[in-house]
Amino acid sequence: MLHNCVKELRTRFGFSQTKLANRVGVTRQTIGFIEKGDFSPSITLSLKIAKELNVSVDELFWLEGEGYNEE
Repeated sequence: MLHNCVKELRTRFGFSQTKLANRVGVTRQTIGFIEKGDFSPSITLSLKIAKELNVSVDELFWLEGEGYNEE
């Protein structure tokens, strides 16, 4: 399963779902689905989101058991 910290970083930057969505060219709903783990973004979208949140893709997304807050 793909995990992410999009919501945490988005709120740290003070972005609403709508603002981040507009900056990367998707709908607010798409950002919501990504944050919930209901949608795995394309590589292109992953790169765009990572750029807006000033992190690398592998800091933003990880597979279960391989990253953020997991031992």
